[in-house]
Amino acid sequence: MSFVDRYGSFFRTRGHDNAGVAQRYLQGLAQAAAATFAVMAAVVEDGCEQQFQHFISNSPWRHEPVVEQIGRDADRLLGGKPGSALIIDESSFPKQGDRSVGVARQWCGRLGKVDNCQVAVFAVLTDGSHHTPVNMRLYLPHRWIEDRARCDLAEVPVQARTLRSKSELALEMVHAARARGMRFAWVGVDGGYGKEPAFLRALDDAGEVFVADVHSTQRVWREPPGLHVPAPTSARGRRPCRQRAATDDMTVAQLVAEFRAADWTRCILRDSTRGRLTVDIAHRRVCVWDGEEVGARCWHLVVRREVGATSKIKYSLSNAPAETSLQSLAEMQGQRYWVERAFEDAKGECGLADYQALGWRAWHHHVTMVMLAMLFIAEQRAANQPGLALLSPRDIVEVLKETLPSKPQGKEALVARINQRHARRRSAIISRFRSQTSAAPS
Repeated sequence: MSFVDRYGSFFRTRGHDNAGVAQRYLQGLAQAAAATFAVMAAVVEDGCEQQFQHFISNSPWRHEPVVEQIGRDADRLLGGKPGSALIIDESSFPKQGDRSVGVARQWCGRLGKVDNCQVAVFAVLTDGSHHTPVNMRLYLPHRWIEDRARCDLAEVPVQARTLRSKSELALEMVHAARARGMRFAWVGVDGGYGKEPAFLRALDDAGEVFVADVHSTQRVWREPPGLHVPAPTSARGRRPCRQRAATDDMTVAQLVAEFRAADWTRCILRDSTRGRLTVDIAHRRVCVWDGEEVGARCWHLVVRREVGATSKIKYSLSNAPAETSLQSLAEMQGQRYWVERAFEDAKGECGLADYQALGWRAWHHHVTMVMLAMLFIAEQRAANQPGLALLSPRDIVEVLKETLPSKPQGKEALVARINQRHARRRSAIISRFRSQTSAAPS
């Protein structure tokens, strides 16, 4: 059974079988220079721009079952290993105008500034060697949630019209992954999520091990802070009811500034094409309290310093068991590399950011197809191990470009494609005139 055949049933709706269109769309993601309907239709054999547009924007196939199956297949491939991790991160998509669902002026990581863009939160499963996205959530800013007409126009489902932070979307995906039986040893997040105390507490309470990057301003205690409700200083007035710490806290940057040379251990994280990735790691057990909890939580502080660039320091908190080795903590902290690779591959090789999607359905359809393409790449890489250890996503895409059937090129083929487009446009114009004529008052 071919890869697409495994997923064919998900694209059959209301008596229509869209499995063939789904296969051609996947081929277009690999073959075309840009994942736009016209460009893909121009290179894919039997590709049709209108078919692709309908498949993504209007066809009623549901993306949720496809994403669930992607998760099951990804877990079979990458889950259940000592290095299996679910890495959460967001990606932004610069956009013009205000019609694209979720678009707003907000922080755009791709541009490094506030700009007009869409933002989505992704979950990527990795085993420390391979990776593939397994879930996504499109973030809707407040201005979208409060604009009912705008949500109606984009066909945003009613259940999605509730303001949820990115960390809440991330938590949803972690819970969904566990509910589907996905096997990962820990959850990794960057500082945008690590700075959210409620998010880290929720992971901890759910029994999830996490490694969360935090900012240099993260406040910690060396020892349990001695939380207590102060005794009243006077018989008059209200009695104190809020807890206070008996000792002062400090930032992680202040704590690390006190480290001596002996506090750092050189660790090899992994072998890469640039040689061994070697870093200096320091570690402390620290306590964290945000002023809201009944008690403080004592976690690992993992500090990573680049060899030869001592000013480049990364701070992470982890609730891994207290006996976890320094080497293991360092390797867990370093796994965030794979989500960055996943975004690079998805955008560079599979057209993640090239879509022509305005509405909710269209955005989720396109991203789901990209996730399916990424799963195919992950399976091909794994199937060719260890013989082709250096096989990359780009290698696989280039092989597909050479081996998949494509439309003939040349002058005659170009003229034929132009004539086909003109025929479709002429038919659409005639149809509009007929509609206007029939709707006009007599």
